[in-house]
Amino acid sequence: MDHPSPLDQIAEHVERLLLRHAELQRTNALLAEQVSTLTQERDSLKSRLQAARSRVDALLDRLPAQPAPTPTETKDAP
Repeated sequence: MDHPSPLDQIAEHVERLLLRHAELQRTNALLAEQVSTLTQERDSLKSRLQAARSRVDALLDRLPAQPAPTPTETKDAP
């Protein structure tokens, strides 16, 4: 059998490593894009949540104040 020379083996290994490196770079770029998209989505949701909280607070401020119950109102009926 004809065995590849050590130099050929190293060259083949380096080529495989370069292919794997390129593959990992593409994967990393896709993941970075996903992180960016999710970060924007999170920021948008946080903004919407804050706006909703502000609207709820404004509605609560518009509610009439309720008087504290008197002691007779809090007693259980016999």
